[in-house]
Amino acid sequence: MPATLAPSANRLLAALPRQEHDRLLAHCDTVNLQFAEVLAEPGEPIRHVWFPTGSAIAQIRRIDAHASLEVGLIGDEGALGIPLALDVTESSLRALVQAPGTALRIPASAFRRVLEEGPALSRILRQYIHVLMGQLAQTAGCTRFHLVEPRLARWLLMTQDRTHSTGFHITHEFLAQVLGVRRVGITHAASTLQQHQLIHYRRGDIAIVDRAGLEAAACTCYAADRLAYSRGMRGTPPS
Repeated sequence: MPATLAPSANRLLAALPRQEHDRLLAHCDTVNLQFAEVLAEPGEPIRHVWFPTGSAIAQIRRIDAHASLEVGLIGDEGALGIPLALDVTESSLRALVQAPGTALRIPASAFRRVLEEGPALSRILRQYIHVLMGQLAQTAGCTRFHLVEPRLARWLLMTQDRTHSTGFHITHEFLAQVLGVRRVGITHAASTLQQHQLIHYRRGDIAIVDRAGLEAAACTCYAADRLAYSRGMRGTPPS
């Protein structure tokens, strides 16, 4: 479905001057992303750039045949496929839909043409890439030093920030995959958060019931991520 030329629900696009914004949207389709839908695989060509408007996309690094880890989470603050802005044409990570919803999708060839014509888009994407590099480093440290419970709290807050929803459906198996821990660790962490009445969790449906309490339970990486985005993306609309 073609995208309409209206102010975008994606913050990267909303930060563009009107002319560049409309030029890019003219090449976009509005699509509905389904849970666990695979959008990219390592070594495969980048065929599209995705700008989430009501969905969240997880970037996964496979460690070996039995283990993987989420290293990035993209929602309405960002985009998937931006290595094209660095003339990189192959994906290095697996990308799958973590929270279903809408996104704007533009073919890689059209994106590169718009990028060549748009100095503001190029500047904003350079800022975003810088922020992503910092977030990757933050995630590496978080995975190494922080316990599962505060990491899960951070992940839930990040997902809510990107989907603007207090509830979403997610399985223990999927959570174990993206956090790089055993399923039993997810079960224990989710049970603890529920016992403290921060979340309600039942058969894969998670609802955040105490946002402030969940922020207090999260590791310091959550606040650090938000600060890094705020500093790195000056001039973009706030969340």
